[in-house]
Amino acid sequence: MNISVTKAAKEWGVSRTTIYQKVNDGELSRTADKKIDVSEMLRVFGEPISKKRTERSVNTVQSTPLNNQSVQYNTDIEHLLALEKLKNEHLSQQVSDQKKLIENYQQQIGQLNKTLDKANASIQDFAQVRLLEFKQAEMSDEPLLEPEQEKKDDSIVATAKKKKRWFF
Repeated sequence: MNISVTKAAKEWGVSRTTIYQKVNDGELSRTADKKIDVSEMLRVFGEPISKKRTERSVNTVQSTPLNNQSVQYNTDIEHLLALEKLKNEHLSQQVSDQKKLIENYQQQIGQLNKTLDKANASIQDFAQVRLLEFKQAEMSDEPLLEPEQEKKDDSIVATAKKKKRWFF
């Protein structure tokens, strides 16, 4: 079906000048009787505005300032929602990283506790050995001090007894 340039301009909502420019640029072709095929107009400009308006009025409510505000509000809310989702993902990642860090610290604490237990066991073993040596020396009445120190006054013996109490 062929239509005139004027009718095409009205139906598609473009100026006649625009149509003539498209024809001159080779983007749009005309028939020998200077009319334009509807399929050419569809190819270059898409659906006619009159058809778009009909579809829009069937599918949506007429555009009013209130609807425009609602659309803007909804768009703003969608942007905020997307931003909050990004923040949520970022915070979730941070929580995950902190949990891994805590696990790592707990493993280190476990290893340090094992090392501390071994050190405490070694200290106890050492203390028991020293206690046994002290008891053996006491039972055999061997002096705990060097022979030259035996001659010193009784304060050294008192000091040795204090050391004995420390091991218990």
